[in-house]
Amino acid sequence: MLRHATVTLLFGTLLATPSMAQQSAAPSQGTAQLHQVASFEHQVTGVSVSKDGRIFVNFPRWTEDAPISVAEVTRDGQIKPYPDDEWNSWRNAKKNEMSAGDHFVCVQSVVADAHGNLWVVDPAAPATAAVVKGGPKLVRIDLKTNKAAQVIRFDEAVAPQGSYLNDVRFSPDGRHAYLTDAGAKGALIVVDLQNGKARRVLDGHPSTQPEKDVVVKTDGQELRRPDGRGVEFAADSIALSPDGRTLYWKALTGRTLYRITTDALENPRLSEKDLEARVERAAETEPTDGLWIDGRGRLYLSAIEQDAVKVREGDRIATLVQDKRLRWPDTFSEGPDGTLYVTSSRIQDMSWFKPETGPRLETQLWRIEPGQNGEATGGSVEQPKRP
Repeated sequence: MLRHATVTLLFGTLLATPSMAQQSAAPSQGTAQLHQVASFEHQVTGVSVSKDGRIFVNFPRWTEDAPISVAEVTRDGQIKPYPDDEWNSWRNAKKNEMSAGDHFVCVQSVVADAHGNLWVVDPAAPATAAVVKGGPKLVRIDLKTNKAAQVIRFDEAVAPQGSYLNDVRFSPDGRHAYLTDAGAKGALIVVDLQNGKARRVLDGHPSTQPEKDVVVKTDGQELRRPDGRGVEFAADSIALSPDGRTLYWKALTGRTLYRITTDALENPRLSEKDLEARVERAAETEPTDGLWIDGRGRLYLSAIEQDAVKVREGDRIATLVQDKRLRWPDTFSEGPDGTLYVTSSRIQDMSWFKPETGPRLETQLWRIEPGQNGEATGGSVEQPKRP
């Protein structure tokens, strides 16, 4: 394992300057291999692996009233509600009978931190539609006791109607959380985990909005609903540098990767104008869903248009794995041994875009086995254009 200072330096070099990348004409299959960990009867999005190797996944209420929102994956690939049945007992049909603040309404992501907790992001907007009042929250579950230990609820100033909280990263000291809002008006959310106070920042800023000239394509065609609407998700992808000093994010419907220092985000006295001035363009990539930075400081990107996972190191982008089974690689997590996990949520196959599919969609969790010497490099290489 690299020393901490080395990791920081490597990542600083990795995204030091913005650059345009050009895809080679004939991408290969990459050097890594996919291995199925589990298959699910419902649409999965998030995955997280704890320090002791426990695997957790979540199922949002997008096209069906999912029977489980958060689950632990057992050694034999089965799932069990986590932390218990009660937290997972919410049903759309019982909306007026159940309290939204202490049940999972529509969970989008799960993230295990370095301090023995599993955090659950609940935007509480079934079908990515209306936000259920009192539902948006960040829930901390103690992995030793398997009990909810903290619930940070977001009011309408932080998670207004039209919002859809997407993913989260945590500062190394465990004091702050940073979330993306991929909803109607993108933003970042900064949470002080000590007092539970949250702030909505970069609300409507260009860096958190879909890029109007970007149209997501899958299977070689524009991905659109029957009424012509395309895929329009705002700030979605998120990653934190190994030293915790720089946050990266981008809109799913976008190519530009942005960054900002976390000390600027964490300063409530900094005006919105001053905060916006700190935003930097970090790189030009492609439409992505999940991002991940590994222990060597390499940036992994879910290439949703190509059924692939790519890795960026310096100005070089290589295809790590490309596989037709990897339909819409969604969320990454890294196991304690460095193994990378990724979900395929098959968004392009949803009834939103293919009504004939129906509400239920079978999805998978994959493990990525690296190539020789653990090198995350493939035959498909994008070289930066010269300015």
